[in-house]
Amino acid sequence: MKELVEVIASALVDDPSSVVVTETEDDDQIILNLTVAPDDMGKVIGKQGRIAKAIRTVVRAAGSKGDKKIMVDIQ
Repeated sequence: MKELVEVIASALVDDPSSVVVTETEDDDQIILNLTVAPDDMGKVIGKQGRIAKAIRTVVRAAGSKGDKKIMVDIQ
């Protein structure tokens, strides 16, 4: 999942080298923290959060076969 978020975010931003995804795993969930440059934050979030919601939906669908809940946190 980490690689999927990196690929999607890198395609959206102007500075792909600043995209960093860290993964934290608990008992019942996986949290993916996406960090981008401050100038690219709007491109990742989108108008009214539409792009961020789409990223979360794609990641959730890709991880639906597993038994853990996957969350994407954009910072």
